[in-house]
Amino acid sequence: MSTTIVPGRQAAAPAPSIAGNFRSYIARVRGGDMGALPAILGLIVLCTAFAVLRPVFLSATNFANLFTQGAAITMIAMGLVFVLLLGEIDLSAGYTSGVCAAVLAVVMSQQGLPWYVGVGAAVLTGVVIGLVLGALVAKLGIPSFVVTLAAFLAFQGLLLVLVQEGTNIAIRDPVIIAIENRYLPPWLGWALYAVCVLAYAAVQLVRARRRAGRGLAADPVGLIALRVGSLAVLGGLAVYALNLERSRNVLLVSLKGVPVVVPIVLALLIFWTFVLRRTAFGRHIYAVGGNAEAARRAGINVDLIRVSAFVICSGLASVGGIILASQASSVDPSTGGSDVLLFAVGAAVIGGTSLFGGKGRVLDAILGGAVVAVINNGMGLMGYSASVKYIVTGAVLLLAAGVDALSRKRAAASGLR
Repeated sequence: MSTTIVPGRQAAAPAPSIAGNFRSYIARVRGGDMGALPAILGLIVLCTAFAVLRPVFLSATNFANLFTQGAAITMIAMGLVFVLLLGEIDLSAGYTSGVCAAVLAVVMSQQGLPWYVGVGAAVLTGVVIGLVLGALVAKLGIPSFVVTLAAFLAFQGLLLVLVQEGTNIAIRDPVIIAIENRYLPPWLGWALYAVCVLAYAAVQLVRARRRAGRGLAADPVGLIALRVGSLAVLGGLAVYALNLERSRNVLLVSLKGVPVVVPIVLALLIFWTFVLRRTAFGRHIYAVGGNAEAARRAGINVDLIRVSAFVICSGLASVGGIILASQASSVDPSTGGSDVLLFAVGAAVIGGTSLFGGKGRVLDAILGGAVVAVINNGMGLMGYSASVKYIVTGAVLLLAAGVDALSRKRAAASGLR
């Protein structure tokens, strides 16, 4: 049978079947491209274990707590993904969030300015910090480990200066407090759910249509339906659980709905995912992370990309600091310190972002943040001490780093990298 090709149009490649896509995915996994698979499997195992050992883990109240407990760590991890993609590190991200939270508190509580001025000042502080760190790394050639370690120490002192050597600055603005302590009306949660599912379906269909129009192999409709259906089911279950009444005394206060912080995290996830996957800047990030010299010879401004990555990292750390301030309704010398940085780096790596650069997604921060939150939450419910939580989280991080290293070796051996 002959195939007629219309002049001026490229013949469309045959669409692979669902089975073909599955075989291709298995081949990539065997070749070392694990992606988010370890994090997803880890989440399934951890949630199953905690649900069996402590059934209260599956309660609506605890489910909502997971979102609020892991939001700040996840936000900081999202910024760290950009730095890690370049093969760099930012050890100051935790205290950057603390400094920005302190700026927010000083502007609002001590200067009496409105919340949007405080938020703007906090984010601007994060951007300036990122510019300074990025310039020291890119322009002076100082290793990022040294630069950010020095900043880690300096920002502890700066935070003490801002909070006047130990003062606890209370946050009373209802808008800031609402970020971590208020919930969307149930109808708005369902509306947000519907918009997300429909938007995801539209993106998938438009992408498949464009690829087919360019003569490229497009995902089959069945596979798109499976993806959209999976998102619809999981998202629907999550919104349903969050809309259940969680208050023990409804007459005094009602606790139901999606936490306000969730749409904030979703909006930033969608925006930065678009930047990484659909813009020239995102492609340049991956190019520099994969091979900086080759990227430079291709005409990419490597220094600008490096500075930009640190600006994004510190900017998102400032948002994480705002979330921390909302969570505690105050700022003190410990804000952004302690285990915040360790958990944020762990979240990015556990989610699938490579420590060697060139591989990772913003979604990795969400998945890794969920793993860290589940470990802390579940082990807390089981009565384990902080020492055991640290040991288990450290072991999971080491396992994730080991999987990353082995995956790179496997990919190099199979010719995928």
